[in-house]
Amino acid sequence: MTTYAPQPGSAPWPRKVLSHTRMEFKLLIRNGEQLLLALVIPLGILLLLGGTGLGERLPLGSGRPIDEAVPRVLALAVLSSSFTSLAIATGFERRYGVIKRLGASPLSRTGLLAGKIGAVLIVQVIQLAVLIGTGFALGWHPHGGARAAVGVILTILCGTAAFASLGLLMAGVLRAEATLAAANLLYLLLLVGGAVMTPVDEYPGGMQGVVRVLPSAALANGLANSTVEGVIPWAAALSLALWAAVLGYLVSRTFRWD
Repeated sequence: MTTYAPQPGSAPWPRKVLSHTRMEFKLLIRNGEQLLLALVIPLGILLLLGGTGLGERLPLGSGRPIDEAVPRVLALAVLSSSFTSLAIATGFERRYGVIKRLGASPLSRTGLLAGKIGAVLIVQVIQLAVLIGTGFALGWHPHGGARAAVGVILTILCGTAAFASLGLLMAGVLRAEATLAAANLLYLLLLVGGAVMTPVDEYPGGMQGVVRVLPSAALANGLANSTVEGVIPWAAALSLALWAAVLGYLVSRTFRWD
């Protein structure tokens, strides 16, 4: 005869975070606007640069156009999913009271934020699989082997932490409509002037000092250095880690749950 003994109490923290991560991921993939930002736009840009010859006429870098284009499109994908999509979704969840209710649940507020970032990481795995596969189909030849792979993973993790912190900072302070406008505006500004698609050296001399310290420049240049030069971009990773630490601290001090 089997005896069942009740075990009152909350589930372990990792199990709660994993459950919340699954829920956040389902919400992300059901949102057409988020999928457009996270996958469709980066994929379209990659096909445009690598499949039409446009990349040969743009200042992507000194290497083969497709070799320079793929890591920069990967950076754009990370920026889209970890910053823009996360900021907008969290801003409207806060407006509708979802964040406040979740904050009062057995899942801690730290667990809530961890679940959101976990869902972003799952989306990024899908992004990388699609974009890297498309890059290989277009003739991409990354250099560095295992060293390049370590560099890409390290840069993406640090970049995700930095931009997710920026997105949560914006969503936790601004109204939902302001977050929507500001996140899209900053996304466009970084795309054009943040050294995402263009190396820092291609900017006017007076701008290079400012552009070089932006997290978008560190993310894009770090990924490009990993796959084009075959090195681990420690400087870029450190820069992104510092951005993540500062922005994460600001999130912990300013994020409003209602």
